[in-house]
Amino acid sequence: MKRFFTILGAALILGNGAAFAEESTLIDFSQLIGDANTGLHAPTTIDYSRQAGTSYSTADKAKMKISLAIPSWEVKLTSSARTIENVSESYVAAAPVSANASKYAGETVLGVRVHFPSYAINSYADITPPFDIPAYATLKGNQEKPGSQFDGYGVLKNVGVIKAIQVNVLGRNYPEGLSLLLSNQNGDVQDIFIGYLNFDGWKSLQWDNPDYQSQVRDRDLTVSPLYPHDEPFIKLKAIRIHRDATDEGGDMVCYIKDIKVIYDLANLNTNTDINDEAVWGILQQREQSARNFELSRLGNELVLRSLEQKKMATETNFDQPSNSASGSTSSSSSTSSGSATGTATAPATGTTATGKKK
Repeated sequence: MKRFFTILGAALILGNGAAFAEESTLIDFSQLIGDANTGLHAPTTIDYSRQAGTSYSTADKAKMKISLAIPSWEVKLTSSARTIENVSESYVAAAPVSANASKYAGETVLGVRVHFPSYAINSYADITPPFDIPAYATLKGNQEKPGSQFDGYGVLKNVGVIKAIQVNVLGRNYPEGLSLLLSNQNGDVQDIFIGYLNFDGWKSLQWDNPDYQSQVRDRDLTVSPLYPHDEPFIKLKAIRIHRDATDEGGDMVCYIKDIKVIYDLANLNTNTDINDEAVWGILQQREQSARNFELSRLGNELVLRSLEQKKMATETNFDQPSNSASGSTSSSSSTSSGSATGTATAPATGTTATGKKK
């Protein structure tokens, strides 16, 4: 079987000891709390106003910001389950943990509600960030670590072979399963099944890599060129909730605190006689190109969302006068594609859908 994550560094380790492992948090939802005034999480805020045309006012462009704050995350159902009722009743919410709780007291976690079809069919729902997390974005004002804005916010770098993944989740005895969609520096995506949610309370679901070799003597050791190979990374594409056709449909809920990863380092920080990057600057140039490409694609997508938001009807009944502010742009609103970001909307007709819980 071809391994998804491979060691890209030229680390030739002698002996029978274990490899150099690292434990890091891929994402911690308790850290993704939006500002009380703007609703934005400052460290992960993206400004996409540069992608807007001249038809936008200065006030509109000032609102063209989005972040990884919990209410901005979306629930995307598989096509066979994407009815108006299911879409409108599938969304995320910031869920505060009780101050008297035995774990994570007083913190806020990601709450997920999914409304699956009532009929028997295999389906799933992806909990996704509001944008494809860029691996090379730079926080404004932080030039010491370019390309590190989302490190620890859905991105881990210098990742070799993954040894284990842990998801801290609160279940409510639902039979659905949970998996993670992770992508690497080559754009390859793998769906890693973590476990089932048929328990009540907090539990640390863990996946152990069955192909992980803990003894160096059993590994296939190779020597690869070092500089200027890209630094390997992984990033979170989605959290997937699986529903089997034999399970009851309707609502399910769960709460997710964080995702942690144990992995081998792809490259060791070794001292060299010559600083290759200082001489050639190849990695900086590559990262700059990757950053510009990702941010351009992201900005174009979000501008289209804001245009769609301007066209949507805001009246809830025929007696309500038109809202003069309907043309304003909302950075965390959902689009007509049917994805949900805290509140869900119906497809392009603009009609708001309501449905009773099955």
